[in-house]
Amino acid sequence: MLLVHAHPDDETITTGGTIAHYRRLGVPVTVMTCTLGEEGEIIGDEWAGLAADHADQLGGYRIGELTRALTELDAGPPCFLGGAGRWRDSGMAGTPAAEHPRAFVRSGDAAVEALVEVILRLRPRVVVTYDPNGGYGHPDHIRAHRVTTAAVAAAAGRGWDTPKLYWTVTDADILHEHLRALARRTVDGLPGALPPGWRLAAGNELACVPSASVTATIDVAEVLTGKRAALRAHATQLAVAPSGREFALTNMVAQPILPEEHYILARGRSGPRAADGREGDLFAGLG
Repeated sequence: MLLVHAHPDDETITTGGTIAHYRRLGVPVTVMTCTLGEEGEIIGDEWAGLAADHADQLGGYRIGELTRALTELDAGPPCFLGGAGRWRDSGMAGTPAAEHPRAFVRSGDAAVEALVEVILRLRPRVVVTYDPNGGYGHPDHIRAHRVTTAAVAAAAGRGWDTPKLYWTVTDADILHEHLRALARRTVDGLPGALPPGWRLAAGNELACVPSASVTATIDVAEVLTGKRAALRAHATQLAVAPSGREFALTNMVAQPILPEEHYILARGRSGPRAADGREGDLFAGLG
């Protein structure tokens, strides 16, 4: 399995349970990260001086965080598209970071070719990346989607036709079910309520997709301990609640750590499905 992510921490937030699940089954997993996450916002003061507008050393520090997270997921050392530092975090939409000559959004055909070479070398049976909106619209996530889509298609004409390509997404019904439970605990002051300074998500603040569009669900309940440890490894970017049920980025919006992870099959043939009409295995139908 090959997973293509934009920044360190993305691999754990959206697919950490899936990585740990398949590693437990002995499946080789490669996590390819496209940037060092140099433009990330930082939680707290301890490492604030590393930020892009100060010492600009955050990217190097996040290599260490990613290394620790992947160790917790048993996914091996980090791999960076084109080599560490080849492309830089482009920042959020509309920020000056996108004008940097190494910004990932400016990577052009070179990024596609770099990923084609990875695909031809690894010959993954399953590739995972973001949906066309990049999950929540970050320019680097959208770019990772486009690069991966183009690379999978190009590799098919050069010796390896990836059997299945998936988009990592979040099921809206499951997300909102867990958010409602969190809101009840918080309002009633029950165990597992929000830590001080955290807040509930407003409206549709958290990215998700209609449940009907989801084609695969991976049960990750048995590997959540590893996912939580991997989340904690990304300490400059997020915090995990003492309950272990939620995490928050620098905006301090509580996001549930779900017991399942969701996908949409974007290329390839679906395998056998469960009673709910979804695959329960990304390798379903591959033998």
